[in-house]
Amino acid sequence: MPKLKTNRAAAKRFRATANGFKRAQSHRRHILTSKTSKRKRQLRAPSMVSKQDLGRLDALLPHAK
Repeated sequence: MPKLKTNRAAAKRFRATANGFKRAQSHRRHILTSKTSKRKRQLRAPSMVSKQDLGRLDALLPHAK
């Protein structure tokens, strides 16, 4: 059986934790002057991948856990 390859695009976007995968928020790249400080501050915090998507991520990142 051949080795499983890690999807490199997914490996750059997600990090495995004990409780699942964490990911960065979107909407933080440009046009920041029109966003409030509260909104930008809350977008800094990483969020967890939803449980519905965990099966898809397990296929993309077979060696993450």
